[in-house]
Amino acid sequence: MPGYSETKDAHLRRLRRIEGQVRGIHRMIENDEYCIDLLTQISAATKALQAVSISLIDEHLKHCVSEAIAEGGDVAEEKIREASAAIARLVRS
Repeated sequence: MPGYSETKDAHLRRLRRIEGQVRGIHRMIENDEYCIDLLTQISAATKALQAVSISLIDEHLKHCVSEAIAEGGDVAEEKIREASAAIARLVRS
């Protein structure tokens, strides 16, 4: 079971809001809105996605990685490498 199982509904609600933001940006472009207003909305949607990502990483560390560390061995090392790579991708984006 994924680490975010308990917060799945909250994540889905947040993603629906972000989806609405992106649709709003689409409409803004169709309506030839001012560039800075578009960039402001894009920034807000990006920050919202980053917040979801941080929450998922946190839950992954608390659930999946901590369980793997308790088991030890190769599984633990793989989960740590996997989490580190995911964090690195988020930092680069």
